[in-house]
Amino acid sequence: MGRTRPGPPAPRRRGDPGLFGPDSVSWQTHADPMMWVAGVRALYLQALHPRAVAGVMQNSDFRKDAWGRLLRTARYVATTTYGTTEAAEKAAARVRKIHRMLGADDPVTGERFGVDEPELLLWVHCAEIDSYLHVVRRSGFPLNDALADRYVAENRTSAALVGLDPADVPADTAQLARYFESVRPHLTAGADAREVDDFLRRPPVHRLLVPARALLWRRVAELAYESLPPFAHTLYGRPAPAPATVTRRLSSTGRLLRAIPSQVRWQLPPKHILTAVARLGPETRPAPYTASRAAAILDGPGTARRGDGGDGTRWGTPG
Repeated sequence: MGRTRPGPPAPRRRGDPGLFGPDSVSWQTHADPMMWVAGVRALYLQALHPRAVAGVMQNSDFRKDAWGRLLRTARYVATTTYGTTEAAEKAAARVRKIHRMLGADDPVTGERFGVDEPELLLWVHCAEIDSYLHVVRRSGFPLNDALADRYVAENRTSAALVGLDPADVPADTAQLARYFESVRPHLTAGADAREVDDFLRRPPVHRLLVPARALLWRRVAELAYESLPPFAHTLYGRPAPAPATVTRRLSSTGRLLRAIPSQVRWQLPPKHILTAVARLGPETRPAPYTASRAAAILDGPGTARRGDGGDGTRWGTPG
């Protein structure tokens, strides 16, 4: 019997891989430029929970600081994904400390509550994870069902960072869908949600930036709203195009943004991804084809081309 020739040794990575590491689905997914659209979708979705949105509106001037809130969320996700373990844990500790200090009044009952209630933390987490996963998949990023499940499971780490027990957090897409079914009766588009909607549709900007708002931001906000689940459109009272039309728009936007070289996109401060790659080696660069390769291994040829965003819509991802 002939000897089996050993394969090439695995690359020895230098430095701390952080909480997720280059072999995670999150490492590949969070580098995608469609995460910006996904972040706005998450804001739309989160605003439908009366207590969650009250906690935001009563503790900050959302209209004056909405851009800062979006950027801080993006930086936090980048730090916990691509930063060192120490950096991620420090960022999470700051968030937990702020949450412990804040409270708000229930808009219906007047009851005082803490913004770090597990119910609220879970809603914010699930709205974000659902939005990130839905938008990147529906816009053509190659994640099959198995990788989508792995992504949801990985991000129980994110839930633990903000103080949740991972055992209470959805571990796959089926559990995530069941969670939304359970919480839907408690969602509504109250006054706070409509204020968020109004801001996202027409954010105040300097008069010189009005043309840019019309050209760029409007498309982002419209895509984010259109990609919401149908129940959210019903609550907000604004219709959305047919699902197939939304998928085409997300796909075309995804192709356009992904055509911008990653080295250009990743130059935006604070350059978390470039810092992570410098720390761990060039082979750790996030890339869609890395996820695609993993999808093919998990499901076999031809099966990584289908996705489901949770609203019954089906689409194909690029092969």
